[in-house]
Amino acid sequence: MLVSRIPRTLAALLAGASLAVAGIIMQTFVRNRFVEPGTTGTAECAALGILATTLFIPAAPLFLKMVISSGTALAGAAVFMLLVRKLPPTQPLLVPLTGLIYGATIFAATEFVAYEYDLLQYLSVWMAAEFSGVMQGRYELLWVSGAVAVLAYFFADRFTIAGFGQETAIGLGLNYRQILIIGLCIVALITSFTIITVGMIPFVGLVVPNIVSRYRGDNARETLPLIALLGGTLVLASDLIGRLINYPYEIPVGVVFGVLGTVVFLWLLFAKPARNG
Repeated sequence: MLVSRIPRTLAALLAGASLAVAGIIMQTFVRNRFVEPGTTGTAECAALGILATTLFIPAAPLFLKMVISSGTALAGAAVFMLLVRKLPPTQPLLVPLTGLIYGATIFAATEFVAYEYDLLQYLSVWMAAEFSGVMQGRYELLWVSGAVAVLAYFFADRFTIAGFGQETAIGLGLNYRQILIIGLCIVALITSFTIITVGMIPFVGLVVPNIVSRYRGDNARETLPLIALLGGTLVLASDLIGRLINYPYEIPVGVVFGVLGTVVFLWLLFAKPARNG
């Protein structure tokens, strides 16, 4: 229980909660409901940082890998924000499309380098999350990810104001650039910590904030705890499904949540908006 079961459960809850929080931060800054770290190139840049560390500093400690991965993830998120500013505001679907192309380009380059150096297996582990290897002493980095997600709550009101746009936020007295940097740092840290520990889980940062926003509105301070709770719960449920559906074999949680996330996302697109009473 203490060595495997409880750490695995906590890892699923922490990863799901923190990725959901990262998703709502990205959506707030970009002002688009169709983005998350996995569709903005942030996750791909984090994986690129880990790969570069593995190639050039193979004996690097975990902390150094975390720092380099967070740095590349932050750079990737910043480049995406610059790209979004060049897009016409009347075409919101161009934002996720640009993110997908941007992320796919980075991942293609990363995959090519991994192929050349026989590291494709490592790359697949980083980009497809699974919890079978989670044990005591091998998941604790996710506690830091959870702490960073909690930190986001204290900036929730400022993130909401930043979501009104740069000019409006500055007019309301907000230091827009500072809040943008803080938010992107939180997203980069969460993404890199998750990838290093368990791999990237798709759709968590996309689906969960949309579900909560649909029924509870866009007040970040009010919805952030619900987003974290739902994200952790859904990832834990996906892990349980992956363990039971083909027992004694396991299906990675990234695959299970990817399928469920696709179904839920299509429902969100075509279902009628909920009305708050």
